[in-house]
Amino acid sequence: MRIKMRLLSKILIISLLIPLAGCLPPPKSTKTSLELQAIQSKEFETSKKIAFAATLSILQDQGYIIGSASLETGLISGKSPTNSENKIFYREMSDTKATAFVEEITPGRTKVRLNFVNSTSRSGGYGQRDDQDYPIEDPQIYQETFSKIQQGIFIRKNAN
Repeated sequence: MRIKMRLLSKILIISLLIPLAGCLPPPKSTKTSLELQAIQSKEFETSKKIAFAATLSILQDQGYIIGSASLETGLISGKSPTNSENKIFYREMSDTKATAFVEEITPGRTKVRLNFVNSTSRSGGYGQRDDQDYPIEDPQIYQETFSKIQQGIFIRKNAN
């Protein structure tokens, strides 16, 4: 009987601690805001309208579901489809959020700033919830997206 009680108490303690393991703070960024802006921004020789359309199209091509887009403000926001997985004591859902800001610097010159964030949400059986967002700071991801936007701009400029 004592062995069963010990085993039950250990299982109870573990079941209470596992959901807390996901509550650790996200890692701190090693980049300054200027370094992030350099990674996340690129200027193109085109109008705001063409850069906006190319950026919106590329985000859709990459699988993002566009939640809002406004040429007037230059803002685009979207998210990837949500992945959901049942864990032992909780359910975990994750997706990637994307935002873009398209602004005309001078006539014929436009700046695009992208921001990608991995988002994870965990929910337990008793209503607990834990949400964490992790900015994506990998320069290659931004470079690849900017390269695709450049191709989209080229196609739009030469379609006429």
